[in-house]
Amino acid sequence: MDVRAHNRAAWDANVERGNRWTMPVDGSTIARARSGDFKLVLTPTRPVPRDWFPVLSGADVLCLASGGGQQGPVLAATGANVTVFDNSPRQLAQDRLVAEREGLVLETVEGDMADLERFADASFDLIFHPCSNAFIPDVRPVWRECARVLRVGGVLLAGFANPVRYIFDDERMENGNLEVRHALPYSDLRDLSEADLRRIVVDPCRPLEFGHTLDDQVGGQIAAGLALTGFFEDRYEDADQDPLSQYLPTFIATRATKLA
Repeated sequence: MDVRAHNRAAWDANVERGNRWTMPVDGSTIARARSGDFKLVLTPTRPVPRDWFPVLSGADVLCLASGGGQQGPVLAATGANVTVFDNSPRQLAQDRLVAEREGLVLETVEGDMADLERFADASFDLIFHPCSNAFIPDVRPVWRECARVLRVGGVLLAGFANPVRYIFDDERMENGNLEVRHALPYSDLRDLSEADLRRIVVDPCRPLEFGHTLDDQVGGQIAAGLALTGFFEDRYEDADQDPLSQYLPTFIATRATKLA
């Protein structure tokens, strides 16, 4: 199965449905960002600390797998030179919509987050990579490519799911039944029954997901030559939306720096 093609179509459909992560920011958000007042999230609710960001004015920034008209336009409004890179054409169109509406300059590029070959080594000062690597089978190539395209001293800000989310059966968890069903690393393609996988394939808005281990998420960044310099956890505030959040933080954000 072509995972990238399926997930591209799913996120295009989510734009049509109005998924939270596809809704462009409004004009007042951009106006505040122009004056240096902005908040961005890598995970569902907790804003990224301001001291995690380098100086943004004039910085070259890659918003990686970060389309949707949210992070890219805000960073562009701070004076950064922004490239938004995403697998979904409709998500990238949301960034262009905000840029045209607000008079911002940013570039949009469609592609696979694990393949940044179109960018030269040491091209960026900051990579902003919100929760999205659950939609690819192997996350380590993402970290290697991030390390390659970052300049020395550059910063990678990343969000990802706590892998414990993927040991539970999704449908039963939605009903409050936390039943352990799967081992890590998790793959929709390998771990779901044929019937469940068939339901995903016919659901226009359901991307395929993969639950990566902390060894791959955190250890993978270190192995790629990045030094972890920040860490926090987050969770959904609404237990009805995510029952597991009643018991533990279900998302992680990291700050990593390229030292050499």
